[in-house]
Amino acid sequence: MKNGIHPEYHVINIKMTDGTVFQTKSTWGKEGDQMALDIDPLAHPAWTGQSAKLMDTGGRVSKFKNKYAGLGF
Repeated sequence: MKNGIHPEYHVINIKMTDGTVFQTKSTWGKEGDQMALDIDPLAHPAWTGQSAKLMDTGGRVSKFKNKYAGLGF
């Protein structure tokens, strides 16, 4: 690798939405900075598998079918 063209890779703290903190290496921020997550992969429906259930109970598909029932969809 060429010297001087790559960002600094250092240890930062990640604060999850439940308050737990863990350390990881990143190019974000400075050494020892803390990144607070707005969306937690441990609780968000996209990662927990609950998103499919929420979509089905929302009735989006049935709403579409009712709206365009006479058009052959």
